[in-house]
Amino acid sequence: MIRRHELTEPAWELLAPLIPRAATGRPRVSDRQVISGMVYKIRTGISWPDLPERYGSWQTVYIRFRRYDGVFTRALRQIQARADAAGDIDWLVQIDSTIVRAHQHAAATGRKGGSTGRTNRTITPSADPEAD
Repeated sequence: MIRRHELTEPAWELLAPLIPRAATGRPRVSDRQVISGMVYKIRTGISWPDLPERYGSWQTVYIRFRRYDGVFTRALRQIQARADAAGDIDWLVQIDSTIVRAHQHAAATGRKGGSTGRTNRTITPSADPEAD
């Protein structure tokens, strides 16, 4: 049974060949189980020690997460390249023009070296651009 925050079968089939394999050492916990634990942690935002036991030891999942630095970026690039070559990606780009404004009290901090009040500054251009 695949749970809400775990990898689906098609997603695992794409990702499995791109995961590094250990050459030597003792037997490892299943890669799918560990990666599902990583996905669960990232999607839910829980702390590592709160990871459900079905994913194995949270330390194992965490250590492998740290070791896979760059693995997921390379995997994403390879999967996107394959999908793009097959024509499965429609590259629509959107730009968000959201503006975040500071609170009125953030402007005058009163700290040493900072502005403590309103100033009326007039900005004048150094040269007229249309004078040429």
